[in-house]
Amino acid sequence: MMKNKSSLLKNIIWIIALVVLIVLIGVVGYGYYKNATVEVKNPVATMEVENFGTIKIELYPEIAKETVANFITLANRGFYDGLTFHRIVKDFMIQGGDKQGDGSGSASISDLKDGGEDTQYTIKGEFIANGVNNKLKFEEGVLGMARSDYTSYSSTLTDESYNSGSSQFFIVTKANTSLNGYYTAFGKVIEGLDIVHKIEEVEVTTASTEGEESTNSEVSKPVNPPVITSIKVETNGVDYGLPETLTPFDYMSWLYQSYGIDPSSLVAQ
Repeated sequence: MMKNKSSLLKNIIWIIALVVLIVLIGVVGYGYYKNATVEVKNPVATMEVENFGTIKIELYPEIAKETVANFITLANRGFYDGLTFHRIVKDFMIQGGDKQGDGSGSASISDLKDGGEDTQYTIKGEFIANGVNNKLKFEEGVLGMARSDYTSYSSTLTDESYNSGSSQFFIVTKANTSLNGYYTAFGKVIEGLDIVHKIEEVEVTTASTEGEESTNSEVSKPVNPPVITSIKVETNGVDYGLPETLTPFDYMSWLYQSYGIDPSSLVAQ
């Protein structure tokens, strides 16, 4: 009798263990299935422009990881709040994100994180010419990272040009194939494209001399620059981290070196 009870108890224990094992397998299997089938939504930036309206931009971290991380961090820390669209070229693009407001400014490490140094930085250009397989084309409404072009000074300054982006961005208002593969495209307007085109129509300073190109920075300066009230990015719970930062190219030091000039020997006249 005792033997039968002991055998029955063992059988019950084995049954319970088997049920627990099946449940665990089911839970683990469901977790893998959920991770494999649930699509993580891309982050979406909501940009409020004073007296114009709201622009929503979907960001693409899978094709421009560093650029998206940089934009999200700056935006959600309030860097862009109160800045302007300082350069506008009709049938080309609207450009903003410069805290100087004249096209010469960039962000500092302290803008990315508390306790960071108050020194400027740049990020890697994520486009084909710079070794990154980013095939997003600059079609109407695509968001791009602005950068400098030092190759007009020397053809050897390609890397310095490609990796010179920081905080300035632009939204193309008309497809521009010349940008494809040479500038980082990292998002696209999904709402408010009409607002982008309204901004494109603002009055800009006109050419002062006959034949002056319409893309000249002075020609494209808005008389009353549109103000970006705020940019906030919904990340859907995903932490995209901080971008990998680079040391900016020091043009003046390069120039002095090229001409064999010792900066310390220069005195004010």
